[in-house]
Amino acid sequence: MACLEGINDKMCVVLDSPAFIKNKLSQVLVTLIYFEYPLIWSSVFVDFLPHLSKGAVVIDMFSRLLNALDDELVSLDYPRTAEEVAVAGRVKDAMRNQCVPQIVRAWYDIVSMYRNTDPETCVTVLDCMRRYVSWIDIGLIVNDAFIPLLFELILVDGLSEQLRAAAAGCVLAVVSKRMDAHSKLSLLKSLQISRVFGLVSDDNDSDLVSAIAALITGYAVEVLECSKRVNTEDAKVISMELLDEVLPTVFYVMQNCEMDAAFSIVQFLSGYVATMKTHSSLQENQMLHISQILEVIRTQIRYDPMYRNNLDMVDMIGVEEESRMLEFRKDLFVLLRNVGRVAPEVTRLFIRNSLASAISSSSDKNAEEVEAALSLLYALGETMSDEAMRVGNGLLSELVTNLLSTRFPCHSNRLVALVYLETIARYMKFIQENVQYIPLVLAAFLDERGIHHPNIYVSRRASYLFMRIVKLLKSKLVPFIETILQSLQDVVGRFTSMNLASREPGGSEDGAYVFEAIGLLIGMEDVSLEKQSDYLSSLLTPLCQQVEVTLMNAKALNPDESSLQIANIQQIIVAINALSKGFSERLVTSSRPAIGHMFKQTLDVLLQILVVFPKVEPLRTKVLSFIHRMVDTLGASVFPYLPKALEQLLAESE
Repeated sequence: MACLEGINDKMCVVLDSPAFIKNKLSQVLVTLIYFEYPLIWSSVFVDFLPHLSKGAVVIDMFSRLLNALDDELVSLDYPRTAEEVAVAGRVKDAMRNQCVPQIVRAWYDIVSMYRNTDPETCVTVLDCMRRYVSWIDIGLIVNDAFIPLLFELILVDGLSEQLRAAAAGCVLAVVSKRMDAHSKLSLLKSLQISRVFGLVSDDNDSDLVSAIAALITGYAVEVLECSKRVNTEDAKVISMELLDEVLPTVFYVMQNCEMDAAFSIVQFLSGYVATMKTHSSLQENQMLHISQILEVIRTQIRYDPMYRNNLDMVDMIGVEEESRMLEFRKDLFVLLRNVGRVAPEVTRLFIRNSLASAISSSSDKNAEEVEAALSLLYALGETMSDEAMRVGNGLLSELVTNLLSTRFPCHSNRLVALVYLETIARYMKFIQENVQYIPLVLAAFLDERGIHHPNIYVSRRASYLFMRIVKLLKSKLVPFIETILQSLQDVVGRFTSMNLASREPGGSEDGAYVFEAIGLLIGMEDVSLEKQSDYLSSLLTPLCQQVEVTLMNAKALNPDESSLQIANIQQIIVAINALSKGFSERLVTSSRPAIGHMFKQTLDVLLQILVVFPKVEPLRTKVLSFIHRMVDTLGASVFPYLPKALEQLLAESE
């Protein structure tokens, strides 16, 4: 059937049938081979070979048989039972002894004969051969006949792309074959792979370019592996020369071509950078490679502009793309850290130049480039010790100055705005030592780049980071308290004004960070008692008044109004709670009891909530957490208030 023989004087038509029938026939043959080759039916392959001269139909069937044998039995890409592994070993041994040389000879003859007339058949044969290279004698392929033929197919311009790509796939199989490191190195050197480098710059989307890109990256991986495993000085030198030759093309491929999924850019580059750690000083070409690796990292971490709107609106596609990139970037930033250790100066200069180029070409259109440059700067900050950041060399102060004094046109972009603020926060240890930058930091957080950014996600994050910065700089901010409070007036006003309807629902937590920052600022002993009382009273008085008014009118409210008022009271308690975190027990009890008195009055007001709304669980929880805060803030002087509080809390308690 498989060889177009007549059966009972009738021609068999299986080979004219659809592909799935021919595949089924090849599986039947493989099943017979499984049970009967070589002991019972020893001549199966030898019987097939003479029929190949009948042309493409039989050649195609023979290739299907060999492919099915690989899929069903030999290939280790699929899980195998112990019995299958044993049978595969038996079949391969028998084929090696009996017919592999003849099969390889047939492949060579077919490809030589049909390359111009029937490229499709040649592609079928080469794709089949590629699967077998890993376990047949490599000398059958690596010789003066077959390797030149494969390279000729790859390099001749007029041939079909599929045929050239299939030939490249076979050379990749040769390159990837497992063998002793010294033999592998000689093989790799003999291939003169640089012949194919020019082909990747053609049309980046074609099958051929993808196949050549896979060949070049596969070759580079093998050379790198050899450089680690060879143990003579000569061999190490050769492997480094081959690596230097291939790397520029590998970098080009990484940035411009569709990558083969099996090739991990990060894994390969990390391996290469690891080899540099053993050198005491880097040579010029290695420095060049480092710069190219950094360029690859920058290209790889850039978001695709097609997702810009999704990422800005945070829709489902945007959320997916952002979490995919977060995951994808992790390894790239680890690589960046490793490069930074091997060549710190080159890395810093690269990041400086990335930022400078993002600043100079900044427009709405290049949000992704700006975001990538800022992310690199953030990642650089992560690699620096606190000590290095405090001391801060000349380059660091230039970077921070550029960062703080730039207003990017794409600042309205959510990702740019977020990474900008995160990066400033990352370099705060440097700013702590260089207080001349504080006004610039405050401006960034308090204007429309931060807390007043139109995007709610940005303004929320800015509020939280600002609170962290206040915690860090504390007394250094005393001269700026008036300015800060002035800038935050509208945020505070949303809580202290009587116009409750204007408040955004769910915004209480953002307000909490702003109030906590204000509490940390005005709760310092460096602020005079008079000013401290004024500041605190200007915040607590209107907040408490709103609670009192609401409690007085509670009975007159309909259910909708009531739930709105309850939500507002919750926000107010959250704000007061956060504000109180900045005041220490020592300050409010011993050094400035007048301040403590203001908090006691506030506690008095808030305890009324439990009387008026005894069964509203969220309110009870918020009041309870405020009592906890007051235990921390007022210490023992909170005792007189506890009986009343506990009486209310226990009365309606579960």
